[in-house]
Amino acid sequence: MFGAMPSDDDAVPAAPGSTASFGVRLKQILTIAVPIVGGMASQNVLNLVDTYMVGTQGKDALAAVGLSSFVNFMCIAFLTGLSTGVQAMAARRLGEGRDGETAIPLNGGLLLAVCLGLPMSIAAFFAAPYVFPLLNGDENVIAEGVPYLQARLVGMIAVAMNFSFRGYFNGVNKSAVYFRTLVVMHVCNVAISYGLIFGKWGLPELGATGAGLGTTISIYIGTAMYVVMGLKIARKNGFLRGIPDGDTMRTMLRLSVPSAIQQVFFAAGFVTLFKIIGLVGTVELAGANVVLNISLVAILPALGLGLTGASLVGQALGRGDPADAKRWGLDVSLVGVLLLLLLGLPMWAMPETLLGVFIQEAEPIAVAKLPLQVAGATLWIDGVGMVLMNALFGAGDTKRVAAVTTSLQWLLFLPAAFVIGPKLGYGLLGIWLCQVGYRTLQAIILGSIWLGGKWQNVKV
Repeated sequence: MFGAMPSDDDAVPAAPGSTASFGVRLKQILTIAVPIVGGMASQNVLNLVDTYMVGTQGKDALAAVGLSSFVNFMCIAFLTGLSTGVQAMAARRLGEGRDGETAIPLNGGLLLAVCLGLPMSIAAFFAAPYVFPLLNGDENVIAEGVPYLQARLVGMIAVAMNFSFRGYFNGVNKSAVYFRTLVVMHVCNVAISYGLIFGKWGLPELGATGAGLGTTISIYIGTAMYVVMGLKIARKNGFLRGIPDGDTMRTMLRLSVPSAIQQVFFAAGFVTLFKIIGLVGTVELAGANVVLNISLVAILPALGLGLTGASLVGQALGRGDPADAKRWGLDVSLVGVLLLLLLGLPMWAMPETLLGVFIQEAEPIAVAKLPLQVAGATLWIDGVGMVLMNALFGAGDTKRVAAVTTSLQWLLFLPAAFVIGPKLGYGLLGIWLCQVGYRTLQAIILGSIWLGGKWQNVKV
């Protein structure tokens, strides 16, 4: 997107100091960020293809898959939060010059992924038929949603392992590994899901459930690729060379658990949001699913930049240069603002065209048009908050970030969305305006925490 991506065997680029020009630092940011952002973009473009295919099955299937996806996100959220500790520790060890130990936290993350993921996956699979009807009472949505959700839940262990691998490779500036694995994984997802949704190539015609099963199969393909690449390029750094010692595991848990809890509440908040939107109507639920998917295509590059910031901040703190770490957060935020202003433009300039690609009926398009425009116009604000949140995670300041983000979501946004949306009758647009207000406030608070600098003293 911005330049050539490094190969797996390229040397880790030396980070410029805090006195380097912005142009020099921009090159360093893009060296790490381009593969991550490219991977994020490919992931969500292909997710939109998935949404398009499911959309051909009707609004009930579209609503069911949207709600099920966020339930699945809530179920795996604690496990994906483990990657925060892996990335923070790997980046810090790299900055300290302890290259041979950078993969030790990855071993811990994989161990926790298996030990926690297996029982959680089994429990969630069998609970799905009882929990899903509590979130939406529409019988057609339930019939489509439960088997799709169960198909996704089978992949929990692989998702957790993939996030640990992502944390490691991004933390040591090997983001090209993440990019290539993600592209292969999501191309497989589209191909397999297409075959299973429509019954092509001799596969059974499973409708929306086929999309869930195709996603899970592709996730396991990604896990296999990560293991192969880990053995190839991270063996010398401790990959699969023993279980981490007690101090390493305790540090990783101290960093990861607050992030994991924050992820659980964040995901549960999205499920609650879908429940609130469902109280407005199934048409609004179907429209909201598409608005969120389009928004994620645009906003996840900010997450990619945030992961880049986390690595650069952690490495700078490992070198004992807090001033450099602080500037990295600001520089990456500036890049995020410029990029998201550009990506948000089509969302507010041509909303009906974008929505019409994924929605076959006029009514969901009508209710989703203004929310999509609002999302596009304010995308850059949300991006700043996302970059700084991940930069703070990279510094190890996970407890404070978790407290701020969870409190704003559950004590401010969700109650306001419930009152303004279904109770006062302002519908999907009212709910989206509440979200903009909450995310703006979150960006302001995280910005003040970053400028305050207390995160510079966190030990990793």
